[in-house]
Amino acid sequence: MKKICYTPIGIVHSEFKEKTNVPIQSVFSNNKGVIEIFPEFSDGLKDIGGFSHIFLIYHFHLSKGFSLKVTPFLDDVERGIFSTRAPKRPNNIGLSILKIEGVEGNKIMVSGIDIIDKTPVLDIKPYVSHFDYRPDVKDGWATNKVENKEYVSDNRFSL
Repeated sequence: MKKICYTPIGIVHSEFKEKTNVPIQSVFSNNKGVIEIFPEFSDGLKDIGGFSHIFLIYHFHLSKGFSLKVTPFLDDVERGIFSTRAPKRPNNIGLSILKIEGVEGNKIMVSGIDIIDKTPVLDIKPYVSHFDYRPDVKDGWATNKVENKEYVSDNRFSL
C-alpha cells in the first residue's frame, strides 16, 4: 500500500497540556483556544470569519500505536475503533467542530476546544448547515449513553 504524508498547516494552542482531563468531544467544552495557521497558508483563511463553526482536522501527535478494538469513554464494552472516536487510530487523525469567536491575521480564536496544546493542524473546513446536518441520524452503541454533563478523558488510551 502506498504511504500518504501530510504537512501540517498550523498548530493548536490550548490550555490542555496532557492527555488526561481533556473534554472528550468539543460539544462538552466551553474552553477557548487559538488555531494558528502558518504564514505560508494564511491566505487560505480569507472569508473563514463569515462562518460560525469549522471542522478542524488534526494529527493526534501524542497517540502511539493503535488498537482495532477499544473501550470508548462513554462505554464499558469493547468496540471496533471505527465505531468510536478514540484517539488510538491507524492514522491518528482527529476531528472537532469548533465555534469561531474571531479571526485575527493568521489566528482563529475558537471555543469548544477539546484538543491538546501544540497539536498539528492538517486542514480546516467550514461547517455548512445545509451540507452537514442530517435529520435521520442513528447513534449506534452510543444511543442513550450521553447525558447532560461534561465528559473528560482519562488515561485509557495511553501506552
